[in-house]
Amino acid sequence: MKFRDGMWMVAEGMRVEYAEEVHDITETEKGLSLLCPSKKIRNRGDTLNTSTLTIDLEAPYDGIISVETTHWAGAARRAPHFDLFPSEKPNFEPEVVRGDKGTTLRSGSLSATISPDENTFDIRFHSSDGSKILTSLASRSVGLAYNPAPSNPLQTGDMRDFKHYIFTQTNLGVGESIHGLGERFGAFNKVGQSISLWNADGGTSSDQAYKNVSFWLSSKGYGIFIDTPGRVELEIGSERCCRAQTSIEGQRLKWYIIYGPTPKEVLYRYSILTGRPNKVPSWSYGLWLTTSFTTNYDEATVNSFLEGMKERDTQVDVFHYDCFWMKGFKWTDFVFDSEKFPDPKAQIARLKSSGLVSKVCVWINPYIAQHGAAFKEAAEKGYLIKRKNGDIWQWDLWQAGMGLVDFTNPEAVKWYTECLNGLFDKGVDCIKTDFGERIPTLDVEWFDKTVDPHKMHNFYAFLYNKIVYEALQKRYGDEEAVLFARSACAGTQRFPLVWGGDCESTPEAMAESVRGGLGLGLCGYSFWSNDIGGFEGYPAPWIYKRWVAFGLMCSHSRLHGSSSYRVPWTIDNDDRTEEGCSRTLAKWTALKTRLTPYLFAQGARAVEKGIPLSLRAMCLEFPEDPTSWYLDRQFMVGDSLLAAPIFNEEGEVEFYLPKGKWTCFFTNRVREGPGWFREKHGFGSLPLYVRENTLLVLGKLGIRGAVYDYAADVEVCLYQAKEGTSAELIDSDGKSLGTLKLAVDGGTLEGAELLKGKWTRSDDGRKVEDESYSKTIQWL
Repeated sequence: MKFRDGMWMVAEGMRVEYAEEVHDITETEKGLSLLCPSKKIRNRGDTLNTSTLTIDLEAPYDGIISVETTHWAGAARRAPHFDLFPSEKPNFEPEVVRGDKGTTLRSGSLSATISPDENTFDIRFHSSDGSKILTSLASRSVGLAYNPAPSNPLQTGDMRDFKHYIFTQTNLGVGESIHGLGERFGAFNKVGQSISLWNADGGTSSDQAYKNVSFWLSSKGYGIFIDTPGRVELEIGSERCCRAQTSIEGQRLKWYIIYGPTPKEVLYRYSILTGRPNKVPSWSYGLWLTTSFTTNYDEATVNSFLEGMKERDTQVDVFHYDCFWMKGFKWTDFVFDSEKFPDPKAQIARLKSSGLVSKVCVWINPYIAQHGAAFKEAAEKGYLIKRKNGDIWQWDLWQAGMGLVDFTNPEAVKWYTECLNGLFDKGVDCIKTDFGERIPTLDVEWFDKTVDPHKMHNFYAFLYNKIVYEALQKRYGDEEAVLFARSACAGTQRFPLVWGGDCESTPEAMAESVRGGLGLGLCGYSFWSNDIGGFEGYPAPWIYKRWVAFGLMCSHSRLHGSSSYRVPWTIDNDDRTEEGCSRTLAKWTALKTRLTPYLFAQGARAVEKGIPLSLRAMCLEFPEDPTSWYLDRQFMVGDSLLAAPIFNEEGEVEFYLPKGKWTCFFTNRVREGPGWFREKHGFGSLPLYVRENTLLVLGKLGIRGAVYDYAADVEVCLYQAKEGTSAELIDSDGKSLGTLKLAVDGGTLEGAELLKGKWTRSDDGRKVEDESYSKTIQWL
């Protein structure tokens, strides 16, 4: 949303009024309230016939300051609202200091200072010790706007024909980059972009996003969280090149500025504000395989997939039934297609007892098709949203005559939960919560009359995923619940995990997915996945194999397609050679299985800190390296592993290593950064480098399946390790066993008594069993 036509003119059809000065400052219980007229007040007459903006600054928590701008305070504060500080409401005392340099609100390490100059509008946000200026609200950076522009103030007595906006513009420093705002598939650095935070089912190759999160992270050591689930329009250096503009339609706009100074500290505070992710169980780190979407399948098909994977030495931990476990035209009615699956409970039990799979997942959405068994009951009992005339809201997009579950109705929530319990009774362990983006805002009425339909559009994803997640928790335990969710907004990170939506089977789409995962991770999402091989289309064997390597380096890994299967032998006519799809998948799955002790421990740490496990943007680990803020084709897997996917058949790849020594995981050859490097790889490797000063615990060679004893028969690998280098051991049930640590003498391994069986220690990187990597990996 642009309000100006260049620097000198207002955009056509707009009337814009700016906060021209801070006329009065009042101390409040939680901070400061600023009265800001839209003209400079030089005499009494200037106080008449002019608008004012009230800016309330509050300090709810150390390092966090909220900024709320209000035009007409009588406007209702309609629900829904984000659930802030969900774990514990803080009891924080702000400090106000008045002096020659202005009035300052201190929130621990973060301060906001209002200029003392007369007829001036200037608010600066800075570290409390004065060492760092973060951003500011400078002259003509806060305002209101009408569209169309009223020609007479009397016209605003009837606002039915006018739209009203509030906007703020924070300063962008020289060289500052902006990241996050959800799972966005365009350029990693958002400076120069116009962004609309409005959930949409647009695929990965558009400017739309399934997961719009109203939070951005700056390279200058702060983040901003916009506290509204409604549509937010952002012009990040795209209306004024030196400013990031946030605007909403309405009478008030509230956001929080969050100080680090490191990006990890920013995300930690953000996770306190909006909620930390929950832990995920160890089995979820294994390989997931699906039926794909519109493919034809039944019990025999499922068995053949899993038996074929086992024959090719790939263990599947989770099998997923996509949409057609139900009959066509009947989604979602929670009823298995009796022709394809006559006894689903028995089939699922057979799959698990055979050892072919450990857990089972099924697809659902919140849309209730008119021809399904669930529609009549839901409609009669008022469980679906309605039009304003009392009719059930319906359309034919996606499912014929579908309605939408009204999660503001407590009875509808109970009903939906009971439908889920029926699936759990059949042996279903986890749920793919698909869709939830196309939520209507016009001519609709919710059960809860206090909600604003406009705000419900994005917020619906939070409610939908929360309800399903809590049903899983109630059945299986607090840390055994797993979703595979597509839609999200701020706060939905509390209900892991999510995946990247519908991508094409192309290298460009794989790169889009990487960018989406990186950006979402910078919004506090610890766990993320994507469709290995691409969702749309038929992947060429080389695309499939490169995507397998990338996908198995994500926190969670799933093979899934649209109209074609993703079992490897269907991709390359069952090529059984070492470079074929089957062997490539087997090798990468085995590698991730060995890494699971590391991944599981790192996942627990990521949850605690509110940061991503993988994909983790390089800037989180190396914020002082300016290059790290622009790296969108590589990522960290936890604290210690760096991975760079390959996007071409030839295997050539360029990547960046920050300062320090880095060891190739496959060969133990050492490179030293900072610098750019080029390599060429076969399908069994990619640039996977271990950071110096790392103690890496690897599972037993040859073990299959994600769940095993993470302390038994392990290999303890040291990489340029110094005294104090450590790694936490967590068993597969999530219990902390203790810490392995290199003693002061540099030789003794403290905590070795925690290890079991025939464990080994490798002091110069892992023991390399396959020497062929030294030939297939070329340094260019």
